[in-house]
Amino acid sequence: MFAWALLGFTAAVAGVVHAAANVESVRGDVRAGSAPLALKDRVTSGATITTGTGAQAVLRFDDGQQVVLNENTVFRIVDFRYREEEPRNDRAIFDLVRGALRVVTGLVGARNQNNFQLRVPQATIGIRGTDFMVALVNPAYTSVLHGAISVSNSGGTTVFGAGSFGSVASANGLAVSIPSSALPAAASSAFSSMGAAAGVTAGGLAPGAGPAPVTATAAAPGVGAAAAVGLGIAAGIGIMNDNSTTSHH
Repeated sequence: MFAWALLGFTAAVAGVVHAAANVESVRGDVRAGSAPLALKDRVTSGATITTGTGAQAVLRFDDGQQVVLNENTVFRIVDFRYREEEPRNDRAIFDLVRGALRVVTGLVGARNQNNFQLRVPQATIGIRGTDFMVALVNPAYTSVLHGAISVSNSGGTTVFGAGSFGSVASANGLAVSIPSSALPAAASSAFSSMGAAAGVTAGGLAPGAGPAPVTATAAAPGVGAAAAVGLGIAAGIGIMNDNSTTSHH
């Protein structure tokens, strides 16, 4: 016990452990690893959280960010760091392995948006002060409630503004804009459930920029997903419209 306590203290002093989240609401079977999670439990960077059938959880991170986990979801907090006095060290990297989630960004997303990544099997998603949802229904589907997201992979980057829906079929295919009527029932149901989650503050903390149009740019040779995220966010300034433009290799 003493060794573990000493290890935790040393890590904290070294600045390795920066932040965590509290369970703000929970319904059904929700676990961190094999341990059941209850209201007000604390989860740390590195935790893998799973939700069972009919379950839902809301996590509130120390920067104010909220993450809603839908039923049958596997979510990993890869690396989350936040200290109010150290904005240059902000980091928010998450994996959505299975299922669906909603993210309402907090101070990390507002003051250091380039350090936010949500990774799904098909792409990496970046933000600019945003409230958005993702459902993995093979392919992945996105819905942007406020702000804008960039969806990047080896096929390029597509930026989706508020009110838009998107789909990305594979890690090699450019994300495309779709009408809401094209959403499969599973994605539509997940979006409805998470959109109605109680206690979630809609909108996210925006850095002052308005919603973005849907735009798409094929990746240049040698440009990876991480670099494309930054390109997509930089492109996301403007007024929302229903058009998308795509350039190919």
